[in-house]
Amino acid sequence: MMTLDQFEEASEKVKEVILQTNLMYSEYFSQQTGNKVYLKPENMQYTGAYKVRGAYYKISKMTEEERARGLITASAGNHAQGVAYAAKIYGVPATIVMPTTTPLIKVNRTKGYGAEVVLYGNVYDEACQYALKLADEKGLTFVHPFNDEVVATGQGTIAMEIFKELPTVDIILVPIGGGGLAAGVSTLAKLLNPNIRVIGVEPAGASCMKASLEKGEVVTLPDVDTIADGTAVKTPGDIVFPYIQKNIDEIIAVEDHELIVNFLDMIENHKMLVENSGLLTVAALKHLDCRDKKVVSILSGGNMDIITLSSVVQHGLIQRGRVFTVSVLLPDRPGELVKVSGIIAELKGNIIRLEHNQFVSINRNAMVELRITMEAFGQEHKEEILGALAKKGYAPKEKGTTGLYD
Repeated sequence: MMTLDQFEEASEKVKEVILQTNLMYSEYFSQQTGNKVYLKPENMQYTGAYKVRGAYYKISKMTEEERARGLITASAGNHAQGVAYAAKIYGVPATIVMPTTTPLIKVNRTKGYGAEVVLYGNVYDEACQYALKLADEKGLTFVHPFNDEVVATGQGTIAMEIFKELPTVDIILVPIGGGGLAAGVSTLAKLLNPNIRVIGVEPAGASCMKASLEKGEVVTLPDVDTIADGTAVKTPGDIVFPYIQKNIDEIIAVEDHELIVNFLDMIENHKMLVENSGLLTVAALKHLDCRDKKVVSILSGGNMDIITLSSVVQHGLIQRGRVFTVSVLLPDRPGELVKVSGIIAELKGNIIRLEHNQFVSINRNAMVELRITMEAFGQEHKEEILGALAKKGYAPKEKGTTGLYD
């Protein structure tokens, strides 16, 4: 059982490795939601995520013999870095099995802490099975990323810090992948205040915990499909599941497109890089059915590779109407392109790409296609530009499912 004494011990122990992540009041998200929103920025930890808490506490509780055998774990990235960093401090070797889809930044940082990295499988669950196989073959000590009460106790120290800073907190939003963080945070939160609401947040494409709670037992999803790679888990932990059943009041499932726009919000309003899994609790703010409550969103991590970052930014701009592509048909004669660009320029639109297709029709004199990619200030500005083009006889047709390309 996870007890208050154990949480207090863990809170003192993890101070040896964690950075202080004080709550940040968010004026922007408070105005957006009607609640008093605070962010717990675990993305600012030395390893870029909260996972170092559970990993370090778990290794500290091992015997010398367990550590001497060498450690092994499976992880989509953040737990990998936590174990690698903690193992480095204790001077023990660590092997990390990571899915082949793990972002490069997480792989390289894990190697940077001195761990051996093995890439295997497409999702966490496949990597975990292989890690358990290696542990059995080589006699290594396995450190589970979430299905372990000691690890979950280490993660739960986040709740202790929240209560010390904000004793009157009403709601804590916590991301859920396998359930270790949620089990630890919710258990300690209920010990400190039985009336607090602790809400778990999962990606809709990997909502294994919600499915398990609905059935009353741990279930395995047939597959997962989400950009929140840190919480892309098919099967939640059976050891931590009873704690979730007892202490989590509700689970919110968030769609990927909600994470994308919240990524932009976080960058623009708080100047912070938060990975997709870490944004789950921010996206969940608009799903709350309450107002004037003190809400803490736990930002679980900030490890994101540049390619993923650039893709999320681009799609976020598209969703906000700040980048879009339209196609217009016009006669193939001198001056038509100038007229179209003049309409856009007059309304302060910024053209970033032009494609001129003279072969859309057999009769070039009747029509050619002009495909324009441009920047706008937002959805209203975008509609204003489209309306002006239509009014001048250049009926625009927005292109592609993403707003950029077919």
